[in-house]
Amino acid sequence: MKNLLKLFIGFFAILSFSGLVKADYPEKPITMVIPFGPGGSHDLNARVFTSIVPQYLGNAIIVKLVPGASGQTGTAMVAQAKPDGYTLLFTHNYVDQLQHHVKKLPYKPLKDFVTVARINYAAACMIVLSKSKYKSVQDVFDAAKASGGKMKLGHSGMWGATMVPLAQLLSWGKVQANLTPYKGGGPMVKGLLSGDVEAVLHFPSVIKGQGKKVRTLGCGSKEKALGTPPTFDSLGFTGQIGYMDRILMAPAKTPPDRIKKLQDALAKLKGDKTFKKFMGRLGENMEFMNGPDYEKVRAEKSKNYKNLVKQMTKG
Repeated sequence: MKNLLKLFIGFFAILSFSGLVKADYPEKPITMVIPFGPGGSHDLNARVFTSIVPQYLGNAIIVKLVPGASGQTGTAMVAQAKPDGYTLLFTHNYVDQLQHHVKKLPYKPLKDFVTVARINYAAACMIVLSKSKYKSVQDVFDAAKASGGKMKLGHSGMWGATMVPLAQLLSWGKVQANLTPYKGGGPMVKGLLSGDVEAVLHFPSVIKGQGKKVRTLGCGSKEKALGTPPTFDSLGFTGQIGYMDRILMAPAKTPPDRIKKLQDALAKLKGDKTFKKFMGRLGENMEFMNGPDYEKVRAEKSKNYKNLVKQMTKG
């Protein structure tokens, strides 16, 4: 009887101890909020890496689209989430580093978030419908001038990744136009395809997906996947324009070991053959940057955007 009692005591002791041992993170799916609408370049890129990284991470990443207020609605949701590594934000540099210089936000990007990794970057390109009469960026400029500023050009949200470079281009060309906002890159493309606007800026993954429906007039960098259209600097524009960093972020108080687990899993994408193949199909690069490295340039980029906002809003 005593031996049987000892056996039961030992058994329950094992159960009690095992209940105190925490399961390895992540023990459940992670929610990744994209603060933009469906069909944009963030949505397309996210579908690729979130389908592959679970084999290295050990659990799924569920994409949740939360558009609104030029990315601020979804960003605020993650800022208010429990910092346990189960709610992440997939955003870009304009939302993270520029918008807080324009208006007071319900969060402080540089304090409330920490970078997990920059997945890649992309340069904005000007596109029109393939049947459009516009064959060059200058054609668009000339038409805008002739319209007296009434020509409609689309963008994906105020102070966002397409609005800012578009405004820079128009300022350089001394052109005024009717800038029409959309709730994300996907809706903006629909606006172009329907004829609501005559030209937009967008990114390679979305442009390539449109096939022969659109014509690319110029890009912020050489884009071989698009047939190497003229670069903006080759047209005479000086200075960097339209570079969007796609960054995965976590609430600032997320445990460092959980962020490290995410970073290690994402870093393995660089050598993944399936990831390379799918990103090639999208026409996007794989210029991965780990979180600590991106954090080193994040504050400096914010300062540069502060100066850019002053230039764009003066007068």
